[in-house]
Amino acid sequence: MDLKLTNKVAIVLAASKGLGKAIALALAAEGARVVIGSRSQTELNKTAEEIEQATGNQVTAIAVDVANAAEVGSFIHKVAETHGRIDILLNNAGGPPFDKFENFDDEQWQKAFELNLLSMARTSRLVLPYMRSTGSGRIINIISGSVKSILANSVLSTAMRMGVVGMAKLMADEFGPYNITVNNVAPGLILTDRIKHTLPKDVDPDEAVKEKAKAIPLGRIGQPQELAALVTFLASEQASYISGQTIQVDGGAGRNIY
Repeated sequence: MDLKLTNKVAIVLAASKGLGKAIALALAAEGARVVIGSRSQTELNKTAEEIEQATGNQVTAIAVDVANAAEVGSFIHKVAETHGRIDILLNNAGGPPFDKFENFDDEQWQKAFELNLLSMARTSRLVLPYMRSTGSGRIINIISGSVKSILANSVLSTAMRMGVVGMAKLMADEFGPYNITVNNVAPGLILTDRIKHTLPKDVDPDEAVKEKAKAIPLGRIGQPQELAALVTFLASEQASYISGQTIQVDGGAGRNIY
């Protein structure tokens, strides 16, 4: 299937490792002109080189802290100035810490808000004029399976991700006339560094992962490239009638019916 992503300009955030890196690789492999962002320029450069070697396509690496308004504004401006357009925005950011509700103070709530909700609102707002001018666009938010099914000690993440779900629904309504779709992808247990933060601290990590896999109908932990495949499809022309949705990638682990 030709996803018609050749020469589409795609921004992928938190892309130096994990899900972001896998998504950037998948988009580049389809011919998109990928711009990756994260806080470490060194790590970004390494990732860009790896993707270029794997795909043969050039990747632009620009350091940015998505919780910093000035940096994000400069980042979006550089992308538009360099490439002349922005077609795809992949919103992604590291998650807040796991703990009980009673252990979080105002400062931690504020940081979670700025990183996991406000950052996605800001980047979406800033790319909107460029997408609107071309008459199309794709905004895709990486959130969490906790918006569909309870994940212990994820109160900060869940609260902010639920905000993104509501925001995306309203954005889909508002941006629909511009042929811009807005969707969320909610990972379940995917084999990234963040898995360790969800595991019991008094159990061997490998054993804990095996135990968690028992609750997944497919009987295994997901791979980043499996989630990246869905994101790549949502970024394509073939997904032009999918908007305002939250799609889980969890091997069937979610017990929700709706």
